[in-house]
Amino acid sequence: METKDNKLTADEQAAANPREGLTRAKRIVVKIGTSSLVHKNGKMNLKRIEKLARVISELKNQGRELILVSSGAIGVGTEVLKLPGKPSTVSGRQAAAAVGQVHLMQVYSRMFAEYGYDVAQILLTRDTMDIPEARQNAVNTFTALLELGVLPVVNENDTIAVDEIKFGDNDTLSSVVARLTGAELLVILTDIDGYYKDNPNERPDAEMYHTVTDLSEAIEAAAGGAGSRLGTGGMLTKVHAARLAAAEGIWAVIANGQEPEVLYKIIDGEDVGTVFVARKGR
Repeated sequence: METKDNKLTADEQAAANPREGLTRAKRIVVKIGTSSLVHKNGKMNLKRIEKLARVISELKNQGRELILVSSGAIGVGTEVLKLPGKPSTVSGRQAAAAVGQVHLMQVYSRMFAEYGYDVAQILLTRDTMDIPEARQNAVNTFTALLELGVLPVVNENDTIAVDEIKFGDNDTLSSVVARLTGAELLVILTDIDGYYKDNPNERPDAEMYHTVTDLSEAIEAAAGGAGSRLGTGGMLTKVHAARLAAAEGIWAVIANGQEPEVLYKIIDGEDVGTVFVARKGR
C-alpha cells in the first residue's frame, strides 16, 4: 500500500515535470481501438491505418521497440461478412473475428512493408498469463520478435476464448502485455482527447484530467459507459488499464487516435491526452 510520503513524492514529481518519463521510453505498447480503425459504416479506415503504420515505423527507426495491440477483428469481420451489426451470439462473434483477423493482418502486413518492417500476429487468452510455461513462452516470443525488429500485433484470441479465459477487452489486454514485456510506456488511443471528469459528448464544458497521480480505484469513479457499435470497451476499461499499468511502474497515456501523429507529441512530452504517472520502484 502506498504511504502518504510516497504519494506526496509522486505528486511533487508530477507537478514539477509530469511527463518526464514519456521522453525516455524505449519499449512502448500502443493500443488502438475499433473506432479508430473502422469507419462508422463498418469499412476499414485505410488512411488512418496507413498513418499509424508510418508513425510506428518512424518510432522504430529511432531505435524504439513497439508492440501494437489492435482491436478491430470482429468489426472488420462484420463488414466483410456483410452483417447488419456485431453478432449477438458468441459463435457469431467468433466467426466474425476469425474472418476479420485475416483481413486486418493482411492490411497491417502490406502497410508496414511499405516502410520496411515485418509484422507478426500474436493471439492471447487469459490462461496464457495464468499458466507459467505458457506465460514464459509468450515472453520468449515477444523478446525474439523485438530483437529481430519485427512488430508484434496482438489481439485477444476471440475464436477460442470463453468467459473463463477471456480478457474481455483489449484495453485490459494492452496493460497485461505492457507488464508482461517490461514496457516503459503504454499508450491507449481512443476517439476522444483523454479522460474527462464528465462525458464530454453530453457536457461540452467537461474538464479533462491532464495528469493522474492518484492510482487508487477512486480515479475510475467518473468513467463508465459502453463502447462504439462495433467495439467492446468504454472509458472505464481504458482508465482501469492505465491505472494498473502506472501502479506497476509503467507510464500510461489515454489520447485521441484520430491523428496517429499524436504519438510523436506524447513521446516528446507535450501536454496531450491524460497521463497516468508511473509509480516508482517497479
